[in-house]
Amino acid sequence: MKRVLVVDDEPDLDTLIRQKFRRQIRAGELELLSARNGVEALEVLARSGDVEVALCDINMPKMDGLTLLEQLRERFPLVKPVMISAYGDMENIRGAMNRGAFDFLTKPLDLRDLAVTVGRALEQARRVRETIQSIRENNILRMFVNDAVFDYLSQSRSVEQLRRAETIVATVVFFDVCGFTPLSEREAPERVVELLDAYFDRIVQAIVDHRGFVDKFIGDAVMAVFRGEDHAADAIRGALAARAAIAALGERFEAMFGVAPPVAVGIHSGPMLSCSVGARSLERFDLTVIGDVVNVAARLESEAEGGEILASARTCELAGDGFVLRSRGVLQVKGKERGMSVFDVDGVVD
Repeated sequence: MKRVLVVDDEPDLDTLIRQKFRRQIRAGELELLSARNGVEALEVLARSGDVEVALCDINMPKMDGLTLLEQLRERFPLVKPVMISAYGDMENIRGAMNRGAFDFLTKPLDLRDLAVTVGRALEQARRVRETIQSIRENNILRMFVNDAVFDYLSQSRSVEQLRRAETIVATVVFFDVCGFTPLSEREAPERVVELLDAYFDRIVQAIVDHRGFVDKFIGDAVMAVFRGEDHAADAIRGALAARAAIAALGERFEAMFGVAPPVAVGIHSGPMLSCSVGARSLERFDLTVIGDVVNVAARLESEAEGGEILASARTCELAGDGFVLRSRGVLQVKGKERGMSVFDVDGVVD
């Protein structure tokens, strides 16, 4: 059933629209919902998530129609808003269209024009929903986009929302396969890919098992981000699990390649910017995190020996007392004026 929300502080518009669509309403093809102002409209939409079209007046108490348009674009981007107002001047029309209105109709209403406009809005809303559903069901896309990013993209967001940056507090972990360059020089590319796949399988599984997500693959390295209340502890546990899984591959890879490369890990926590970066002209963006925390985590990974997990003092403090730590003293991390206290994580406390 198609659902349309009528937002107007005067009941006459609601009555008129119900009269126009009475046949579809009686047949169960269309349901009309009502709200007297923008605030009430948002409450109705929150309760009825499948509303497809909103017919909105401009002048209303509590929240006017133009402000409602901004809220719809932010919170309910799938809803197609059609503005209906006695004030059909260019300023109101442009103001509405710039805020995301699907169309603008003037009072007194031409009911035939209303029916055509509502039909077009419902059709476009249907197509958008079908496209999103298709994306959600597309397992091929999931092979190339991690679940966290996939879920983020699937939440019916506008381009403006996807481009918007937010500051988060999280933990970044870099995993690097040590000695990969000389290995790739002497082995066939197919065998190198086989090794990397095996390593990445173990690393990624450990990340996911501990509530993290892969931000990107960088050659023979993996960058992961851990968010949530226990992000630092989750990151350390994920790193320990990945190291153990890689160590279990040792005998097999010794036989296959004559070497079983260890993994070096760097971990740092703090505020960072979560955003999309890329080339606007090509409409090609990556969702990622950027900032000093990311750079420091990468530097710690470069300082780590094979098999080491180097975590900053900040990460260890946030993670709590559940880990066996060995001080590496104060390291002068490249790009930082002051040295920073760093710990090698040996395991968990029994």
